[in-house]
Amino acid sequence: MGAAKWIGGIIGFMAGGPLGALAGYALGSLFETNYTASSTEGSYTPRQEAPTGQGQRNSFLFSLLVMASYIIRADGRIMHSEMEYVRRFLRQNFGESAVAEGEQILLRLFEERKRMDAVNPQAFRTTIRECGQQIAMNLNHEERLQLLAFLVEIAKSDGKVCQEELDALREVAGAMNLSTGEVDSLLNLGGNTLDEAYRVLEVSPTATNDEVRAAYKRLVLKHHPDRVATLGDDIRRASEEKMQAINAAKEKVYQARGMK
Repeated sequence: MGAAKWIGGIIGFMAGGPLGALAGYALGSLFETNYTASSTEGSYTPRQEAPTGQGQRNSFLFSLLVMASYIIRADGRIMHSEMEYVRRFLRQNFGESAVAEGEQILLRLFEERKRMDAVNPQAFRTTIRECGQQIAMNLNHEERLQLLAFLVEIAKSDGKVCQEELDALREVAGAMNLSTGEVDSLLNLGGNTLDEAYRVLEVSPTATNDEVRAAYKRLVLKHHPDRVATLGDDIRRASEEKMQAINAAKEKVYQARGMK
């Protein structure tokens, strides 16, 4: 699978704005035969447009790589485990050729961060916030939650989430109009303790049974796989797995309370 086939055309909301500007830098060398740079707007314009659904998927995937570049470098290091998680994600969903392409995009984004921060230490951070706002305007709540879920898994991939990574996750979530409670919920998915299960449900152990039921119903609506289906079967499957982990947390809380 070639690069152009993987991205499929830089159409969708990533074609302009701060994401488009980053795409112009990160994708230019990879897709120079398929795209022309806009010197006036700092973005890339497609020569061949992809279908609308594909364009939304492309924008989601590029947004994921942009935000992943920020999370991975949050502690000042690029961990092998984090990069390997991204490689595995791309390999499972897009094939072996996409692994090298995605890695090249990340390396270009790391280079751009270094270049921007040499001029202004806050420049890339500001761009990430602006990208988050662009994402919030163009992805629904469920799609943004799924993007955040991937970022959380990248941060967790080395077995722990340091304070710098946690701060970066919260910052990215805020830029995408998601809450710190939603970050905490996703961080505790797959946990073994009752306390972690409560955090997944976004409720306190002192909540009433009715409040627990209402919280679970809200989570089902927020994370419903049908709401991310237009992004592709692989992303829907990831959402379904996330929902299974939420159900496991719900069962742990219900069992501890004797609820049915």
